[in-house]
Amino acid sequence: MPYLRFTGFPKQELHQLTPALIDTFSSVVNIPKKKVKIERILSEGIANCPLTVEILMFQRDQSTHDAIARDLNHLLEEWGYANIHIFFVILSPSLYYKQGKALE
Repeated sequence: MPYLRFTGFPKQELHQLTPALIDTFSSVVNIPKKKVKIERILSEGIANCPLTVEILMFQRDQSTHDAIARDLNHLLEEWGYANIHIFFVILSPSLYYKQGKALE
């Protein structure tokens, strides 16, 4: 936890980017690198589907969310990706379960 899910990105490049993505995210959020999960979502875009980064995580202050989006966008732009859509899915510790028990 947290999960960064990428849709529309080429597999090889995403694998190459993974260390930098984990470094950037863990630094901004101030969590151990081993906690950051990266997934590539396979989907079939039908119409007007941009490259997306979906971030599932617990709530942080707005400045942290802003910094995550800014820094990830900057990193992806450096790799030639433009017009990336980044959005957060905020999870609740009371609704997140490990071994059948809520975190909160």
